[in-house]
Amino acid sequence: DVQLVESGGGSVQAGGSLRLSCAASGYSYNRNCMAWFRQAPGKEREGVARIATGSGNTYYADSVKGRFTISQDNAKNTVYLQMNSLKPEDTATYYCATDRGASGRYVGMGCVFKSWGQGTQVTVS
Repeated sequence: DVQLVESGGGSVQAGGSLRLSCAASGYSYNRNCMAWFRQAPGKEREGVARIATGSGNTYYADSVKGRFTISQDNAKNTVYLQMNSLKPEDTATYYCATDRGASGRYVGMGCVFKSWGQGTQVTVS
């Protein structure tokens, strides 16, 4: 079964940084879409950043361009989200997603996402 385990959330002051990690298991990591989404209370889920694990091609939402960086360590089947210059509006639960598995279907950022992690909270004050 596909498993995605996020870590690295926390509370920081505006202007600070955090790095989120998402460890993937249960499927072939090569050539798939991995992404970070976020959802704040009362708001819709928002795609933040996406990486194609085969080519390394990335995509960023306008709201995070220049501040967030998505990267990967193929040897560890892990995707990262480096978040710099954090703002209070970045406060949300952040979820890792992949286009493998069968836990749902969400179309966005050029991929169809089918499996999700449990989420990690990021609070910026």
